[in-house]
Amino acid sequence: MKTPFVALALALTALPALAAAESEAIETLVVSARPALSDAFSELGALTTLSGETVAGLAPVHGQELLVRVPGAWVSRGSGQEHLMALRSPVLSGPGACGAFLLLEDGIPLRPAGFCNVNNLFELNLAQAAGVEVLRGPASALYGGTALFGAINVRTPAPAQDLAGPTGMVEGELGPWSYGQLRGQLAAPLGQERVLAAFDVVDTDGWQDDTGFRHRKGSLRAQGERGAWRHDFQLSGASLDQNTGGYVVGPEAFADATVRNTNANPEAYREAYALRVSLGLERDLAGGVTLGLTPYLRTSEMEFLQHFLPGKPLEENGQDSLGLVARLQGAGARWRGTAGVQLEWADTWLSQEQDGRTVGSAFLVATRPEGKHYDYTIESTLAAAFFDVAFDLSPVLTLVHSARLEQLRYDYDNRMADGNSREDGTVCGFGGCLYTRPADRKDQFSDQAGRLGLVYGLSERSQLSVSASAGFRAPQSTELYRLQSGQSVADLRSEFVRSFEVAYGYARDGLSLTLTAFDQRAEDQVLRDAEGFNISAGKTDSDGVEGQLAFDLYPTLSVAVQATYARHRYAFSQDLGRGETITAGDDVDTAPRWLGSAQVRWTPTEALSLELENVTMGDYFMDAGNTARYDGHRVWNLRGRYAVADRLTLSARILNLADERYAERADLAFGNERYFVGQPQRAHVSLRYDF
Repeated sequence: MKTPFVALALALTALPALAAAESEAIETLVVSARPALSDAFSELGALTTLSGETVAGLAPVHGQELLVRVPGAWVSRGSGQEHLMALRSPVLSGPGACGAFLLLEDGIPLRPAGFCNVNNLFELNLAQAAGVEVLRGPASALYGGTALFGAINVRTPAPAQDLAGPTGMVEGELGPWSYGQLRGQLAAPLGQERVLAAFDVVDTDGWQDDTGFRHRKGSLRAQGERGAWRHDFQLSGASLDQNTGGYVVGPEAFADATVRNTNANPEAYREAYALRVSLGLERDLAGGVTLGLTPYLRTSEMEFLQHFLPGKPLEENGQDSLGLVARLQGAGARWRGTAGVQLEWADTWLSQEQDGRTVGSAFLVATRPEGKHYDYTIESTLAAAFFDVAFDLSPVLTLVHSARLEQLRYDYDNRMADGNSREDGTVCGFGGCLYTRPADRKDQFSDQAGRLGLVYGLSERSQLSVSASAGFRAPQSTELYRLQSGQSVADLRSEFVRSFEVAYGYARDGLSLTLTAFDQRAEDQVLRDAEGFNISAGKTDSDGVEGQLAFDLYPTLSVAVQATYARHRYAFSQDLGRGETITAGDDVDTAPRWLGSAQVRWTPTEALSLELENVTMGDYFMDAGNTARYDGHRVWNLRGRYAVADRLTLSARILNLADERYAERADLAFGNERYFVGQPQRAHVSLRYDF
């Protein structure tokens, strides 16, 4: 972390205290300078909101345990806190895969545009979230290019508006493999301010050999008023220190008792930290208009051993960034809307270095030399303007329109010799080193996204909506500047998605139902061709149906179902080399047609609740050529909670109740079946005290 950022973080931290010193009264306020996704998509959009109560009941160790309750979503669990993600899409991998999904904390992106992290969920305090909102489908019209296939917004806990004295909780949890978790919250009035601090600490040895991790997360939030301004200050951070496990290899190796708990890469690790500071400001203007300003500051660093590559090079990367989101919100007799701008600056860097000689064939040894492979910095700027407006055309018909214009610029500085030589400038055999460093350059991407829809109220209990939307994402920095095979320039275009959907919603006491049918096309997707070049050539077609159903069978018994049937197909043909060929019309690999989960909850008394959950994964192809298939799986989980006393709660859960042997993710590479193995049966017990 650099000194100016430390100074700014301390200055922002002091603002709530300065405000508190000027007033002795505790004011009640609602700050909307931090918009929830539901603010923009309450009338239109496939949005699922998981409440804070739901999150607390699950107490997720990993985001996968939480997001199985969202139709169309799949968080493919890796080792420790690692993961890959799908939102109304296949599970995406590769340098820019994380650029397709926007992760936000209270409406602010976790990372600068163009510098995503494929495992970014570990930076969020999911176990203590006050709510998690998941939007499926293009969300670029309001939230920018990274929301190509969807967005996830995690709402951090905030102090209650009627907070009169100190309140809080502390909870400890124990599980197998030396698992221990401690989390807590403390909220208290402080002069004019209401302040809430939260922390979550996890330590485990891991269930596979040499796969333990230590995970720390925390946040501080303060709300209050100063003159005409209402403010919402937030400081949050996370750190991760983990020993990383690799794939197990071999036919159905996930079911082999002799290899499923082994780790072929005991040397692999990941160390990372992230810190974010923001200040939401809001004031009322004339004519019922509200002005919201949210300046924010972020910094992060990470290093990890790329055990999955020949030579196992070490990558180190980091970013310092700051930005501002400004909004005007207003409403009239028949309309309501928001217009705003976002400005962002980032200083990012990446290096890759190999310690020791590559082991393998003469080609691998010659083309993957020891020493430094990449060392570059990028200064990026983003400027965007957006609006979202809803017009009531009649008492039962509403028109919704949104748009965003965005420009992203990169200023890339290579700190090594240009080309694909060794670090000392000597030439590799077999036509040159694999890793290629472009010369210094500047790149600019200008994109636009839109959304247009109609919402028709069929009755007081039901509505029908139709919408068309478009999303984009500019190429990620690693796709542009971390090249291979002698490619000197990656002439890439922004990826683009067009989507059309029809949704039906019904709700009454004890019953809610939503059904969404969608048709979606993605174009100019970045892929690596047979020559090892990054090119904008990929196209996929996706269509399917997503549904959510929740109903009460009896006052003490309720059922919830989330299900998706979707097909994702290649809309182009391409030889990828290494024996793999994409053929138009084939299924995209790692894209199950069926996804779903169901929960049955029994609450015989106010003090006792039990929940049985089923998580179902359909079969899918393991490779782009559709030559190998994973058969899918079903996993059962059981959770219970009992109020021992007024402020003391005992919870227990048994995950993978039937001890199913399954794969979290399966693929085929170089002719070998590879699996991330699903964890075996495990039981966790926790005790919570509220004060």
